[in-house]
Amino acid sequence: MKPVQSEIKKWMEQNKNFKENYLKVREEVLNDSEISEFLSLNPQLSQQEIEKNLIKLYEYKTQSKQCDKCKSFGECINMIQGYSPILRTNHDEINLVYEKCHNRIDYEKQKEQQNLIQSLYMPKDIFHASIDSIDIDSQRQPAVHEMLNFLKEAKTNLPEKGVYFFGPFGVGKTYFLGALANELKRINISSMLIYMPEFVREMKSSIKDDSINEKINYFKKTDVLMLDDIGAETQSAWFRDEILGSILQYRMMENLPVFFTSNYNLEQLEEQLATTNRGGSESVKAGRIIERVKQVSKEVKLIGRNRRD
Repeated sequence: MKPVQSEIKKWMEQNKNFKENYLKVREEVLNDSEISEFLSLNPQLSQQEIEKNLIKLYEYKTQSKQCDKCKSFGECINMIQGYSPILRTNHDEINLVYEKCHNRIDYEKQKEQQNLIQSLYMPKDIFHASIDSIDIDSQRQPAVHEMLNFLKEAKTNLPEKGVYFFGPFGVGKTYFLGALANELKRINISSMLIYMPEFVREMKSSIKDDSINEKINYFKKTDVLMLDDIGAETQSAWFRDEILGSILQYRMMENLPVFFTSNYNLEQLEEQLATTNRGGSESVKAGRIIERVKQVSKEVKLIGRNRRD
């Protein structure tokens, strides 16, 4: 019998500890200021209902409410990350529900905004570009002025024209595009940044997997399209007429803006576009592209010291 008695005694001791712990936790829960306020606002709740839901009340007590115990979304201590507990009543019963907390809402907003900027083969540091870090001098003033005007108008109505930034190597043309994209995402306007030489290769490879039309449609319809280093790509009549021409034609008809950067002014770019990798000159077709560029952007020179030195 000793083993049985020993087990009974052990269980009684454990049961005693359980009862003591239960009463202690019960007291802590019912004395919690938020729970006390909840119960006082709901006098219809029976004592039996309260006792039955002590576990729910304890769960509520130990969780962070709207981030009061969490430094960030990543450091959330709650059972469901990013969700805050709320006590409610329904037909004289206690319900515990969870809703998104402040940190999760901010996290999702930042993620959603970041998704507004898409790119093809752009340097990572461009995504950290900001207007505040742009050096503004007399040489850059016209370019900055055009960019700020665009942003000002975009807050109420998306302008029909972007800007064709042209100038020598290293003056910060691509950085301008990154800064603009980051400002646009703050007002929930999407943008697509494309590095032109890689864009040509992307389109050629898309023929193989039959995704080319889907991609072209995306570039056509994004809020603000940004084509970086146009004129640096190896020219082909197919890309110029079927891809670039098609995208610019659509955006021209739909009054959607395009931003460009180039080392060439528009006259020089026309010469570049007229010369294809097959040799010869196709000035009429190149001129057609330039006219579309003029319809979706305004030409602005960007000069200054070489910031790559």
